[in-house]
Amino acid sequence: MNSLEELNVYDTTFDPASFILFLIRFCINFLVTCLIIRFMYYPKSRRRDYFFTFIVTSTTIFMLLFMLETVKLQVGFALGLFAIFGILRYRTDTMPIREMTYLFLIIGISVINALAKDISYIELGLTNFVFIGVAGFMESNRVLKHVSSKMVVYEKIALIKPEKKDELIRDLKERTGLSVTNVEIGSIDFLKDTAYIKIYYESNDVNSADNMSRSRDYGSKTN
Repeated sequence: MNSLEELNVYDTTFDPASFILFLIRFCINFLVTCLIIRFMYYPKSRRRDYFFTFIVTSTTIFMLLFMLETVKLQVGFALGLFAIFGILRYRTDTMPIREMTYLFLIIGISVINALAKDISYIELGLTNFVFIGVAGFMESNRVLKHVSSKMVVYEKIALIKPEKKDELIRDLKERTGLSVTNVEIGSIDFLKDTAYIKIYYESNDVNSADNMSRSRDYGSKTN
């Protein structure tokens, strides 16, 4: 008959080495996540709710994967958990593509920092640095200028003709104060002399209100 010691599957003895490993990796994960969210995501969006969501999600995933490593997680389980969080959406509102991208990014960073324990700290640091570098480079205007769009109800339908496109853009620039670069004509209401126009303009910030448009009214478009 096996002894009680043999029946004890889990070793609850405090291990200073494991605790130090946990603290180091948690600090690395938390620091990298904060750097990306605070200095790359937040300056353009100013969404404190998503800031909170990203930090807490990153911490939760890291804790979950790091602690559950004691039961010898299989790679399939880790990838399955990664996929579940990757398709996460909120019922109150559909998460914009930029926020979904950052969510996917911080999930990937948290998974790597929690499970990649067979690599050196130099390799781990370089991996995190690559994430920071790519995110910072793509957020800058050196690659592509950020172009935002919004729907407007326009009443000067005489200017929606293709040959008057330049005049239409100049009028929209003057009236909106935005650096309009292109327009698309949607549904036209001749009874009310109005048209739904989608304007594209250069902007350094991400305006969440741009998504608040009556896209269902936006019919066939004309360049």
